[in-house]
Amino acid sequence: MEDYLQGCRAALQVSRPIHVVLGNEACDLDSMVSALALAFYLAKTTETEEVFVPVLNIKRSELPLRGDNVFFLQKIHIPESLLIFRDEIDLHALHQAGQLTLILVDHHVLPKSDAALEEAVAEVLDHRPIDQKHCPPCHVSVELVGSCATLVTERILQGAPEILDRQTAALLHGTIILDCVNMDLKVGKATLKDIEYVEKLEALFPDLPRRNDIFDSLQKAKFDVSGLTTEQMLRKDQKTISRQGTKVAISAIYMDLEVFLQRSGLIADLHALCQAHSYDALVAMTIFFNTHNEPVRQLAVFCPHAALRMTICGVLERSHSPSLKLTPAPSIHPNLQAYLQGNTQVSRKKLLPLLQEALSAYFDSVKFPSGQPETVGVSREQADKELDRAGNSLISGLSQDDEEPPLPPTPMNSLVDECPLDQGLPKFSAEVIFEKCSQISLSESTTASLSKK
Repeated sequence: MEDYLQGCRAALQVSRPIHVVLGNEACDLDSMVSALALAFYLAKTTETEEVFVPVLNIKRSELPLRGDNVFFLQKIHIPESLLIFRDEIDLHALHQAGQLTLILVDHHVLPKSDAALEEAVAEVLDHRPIDQKHCPPCHVSVELVGSCATLVTERILQGAPEILDRQTAALLHGTIILDCVNMDLKVGKATLKDIEYVEKLEALFPDLPRRNDIFDSLQKAKFDVSGLTTEQMLRKDQKTISRQGTKVAISAIYMDLEVFLQRSGLIADLHALCQAHSYDALVAMTIFFNTHNEPVRQLAVFCPHAALRMTICGVLERSHSPSLKLTPAPSIHPNLQAYLQGNTQVSRKKLLPLLQEALSAYFDSVKFPSGQPETVGVSREQADKELDRAGNSLISGLSQDDEEPPLPPTPMNSLVDECPLDQGLPKFSAEVIFEKCSQISLSESTTASLSKK
């Protein structure tokens, strides 16, 4: 793998047609490794002299936000300098010159900023449900497994197992284990195919790390946020939604909200982040374990626009499908509303449709131009009307964007002082608990997750 990546960087110095294997914008471990391994396979099995290059779909400066990616690259001895990032290759210029072919891995829908590249997409390999409205008109291979790296492993072992070296096998093996929560069937993320290909990799390379060891180390690196600025913490695992020019960012933060809100200069940092990235609102969902090893979720809504903030908060407070069971917490600033989230089943994945509905309700009820801060107070009558409209606009069964984390995001770090995770993650980790909560009822999840401790 390392020799192949050195050749990729050299190939970019020559003007010629190029096949780019592009992961998703989150650039989590699954996306990164799937792009690297699939490009490696295509390069090794194509008889022509076509060039296949993996591209990480983030700026190079954003890689440190993905602790598990950085950790794993170091562990597998792949220098970061060999990787090619999105800000180091001009895909649009290559496309305009007729020199670009795209293979999408771990996603199948390009963002609006890359819409012009859709006609260059020749193949898709993904593991999430197809969005028929936006899927490119090309060969699409989708299977709902726990990790896209499983599908890449299958492609390699069925097509050319002799090319698989230990370095590439280790990347695929660790990624599948992390994505599938250490292959725990009780969690419900690992499929039989995921388990099958982890076992095949272990049979081919018996010296691969023990599953528990690699899972624990990657999991710890994934949730490590030590040394990050407020902006980096929020950008580490972040998604955005927008409508009519109004943009809302949603970040996952792996620490106690009370500790996060006590960060020096927090409000100034939030203002600066929103201004730098044109966010009209920022929603942070914190995830951590309390002293009793019970999972805790909290929410904070930061928004300088009074009507938009009230609409978002109203939608979240009144939601019944799902019910977040929010309890307002004391606010440190009039532009920030904090909550304790009683229903830990509601992950960020389930929060996204509610925020989309909040934007719809906002534009239905607020008539002043989007993005213009409101400088005067909102009357109680007007606020009630806005909240009623927002609450009534909610519908059940909304589609849910995939999380994963993520990252930016995710993007997918030791934690700050006094956080319960300072001494390392509990053996029953955040991924395990919260994935379990998404699969079973709240009452069963609380009993089952604690009984396993």
